[in-house]
Amino acid sequence: MFSSNTLSRFQSVETPFYYYDLQLLQQTLTACKAAADKYDFHVHYAMKANFNEKVIQKVQQTGFGADCVSGNEVKKAIEIGFSPDKVVFAGVGKSDREIVEALEQNIFCFNVESIQELEVINDLAAKCGKKARVAIRINPNVDAYTHANITTGLEENKFGVNQWDLPACAEVLKKSANLDLTGIHFHIGSQITNLNAFKSLCVKVNEIKAWFEERGFVLHVLNVGGGLGVDYHTTEETPIADFEAYFQIFDEFLERKSGQEIHFELGRALVAHSGSLISRVLYVKNGIKKHFLVLDAGMTELMRPALYQAYHKIENISRPGAQTSEDLKYDIVGPICESTDCFGKEVEMPESFRGDLIAIRTAGAYGEVMASKYNLREQIVSVYSGS
Repeated sequence: MFSSNTLSRFQSVETPFYYYDLQLLQQTLTACKAAADKYDFHVHYAMKANFNEKVIQKVQQTGFGADCVSGNEVKKAIEIGFSPDKVVFAGVGKSDREIVEALEQNIFCFNVESIQELEVINDLAAKCGKKARVAIRINPNVDAYTHANITTGLEENKFGVNQWDLPACAEVLKKSANLDLTGIHFHIGSQITNLNAFKSLCVKVNEIKAWFEERGFVLHVLNVGGGLGVDYHTTEETPIADFEAYFQIFDEFLERKSGQEIHFELGRALVAHSGSLISRVLYVKNGIKKHFLVLDAGMTELMRPALYQAYHKIENISRPGAQTSEDLKYDIVGPICESTDCFGKEVEMPESFRGDLIAIRTAGAYGEVMASKYNLREQIVSVYSGS
């Protein structure tokens, strides 16, 4: 719930804006760090989830590394203070310029997604007089039981090296003088709430790890990606993900040799609950079959509902404690000239009026970072509480 002081503060800020609870963010980061340290696991923060400066400063100060999927994310991570030896560069389409710049920064590792990319990195490293540390991202063909648009570990997905290409991959590694294989990498998808998917992943990692080791490769790192989901429905009851249960699965089911490091790339689970999109009702449209609340925020500020029908809890925070009614349901829509500009349909709300403040919760991940200027919208701003 938002305090009366917070609500009073919101009244003086022009909407829409992102609101970040930095105290909750720090509690989440601390809980994750404690759970990971218990098993000597290494966590890299997935920058793509949220690269708001105050947010990633908190992440860096907690001691995590950075998982980047673009050259600019690599630059930003190092600029914020992440040590290059804690920066991992993933992504299925790294450009030559991005690779060279990351080589010059002496980052920890490239997560490589194709045989051709291995060859390109080897050639560029040779020209730079560098030796590139690489991990092979392997498609394990594991179902993540999540939305089709955010699953990444099936054979029909564009990500990673398929298992039938591993022999050819091994040959390239053996003949590439400027590559140093540091480990293998996996990522099966996002917003995974069925933890059995991670058990299945462990079985596959064990098999593939053994395949490499039987051929004489020494694997220092097993990178199992991220994907841990959050509860979008009960934001107040479960504000922090169950990191202990998540990490315990990998401790129990993943086989690792002495000295072998287990790395994770968590994003959403670290930042989602700490952020909300705050908007204001511009107009109330009452019809016979439909009632609409037209907000001053739209898909340009929060793309997830339009992109993959994502659910976010929506609250009228101007009327705390007011009763909702099954007889009064609203479609919550934005001002953008697209029919998909809708945050929720048939949402039970108290009777709402022009000027009411609306909070769209659990928007700290894949919210602000996906904002656009479509319709020449103003750039979204951020407001913070805590320190």
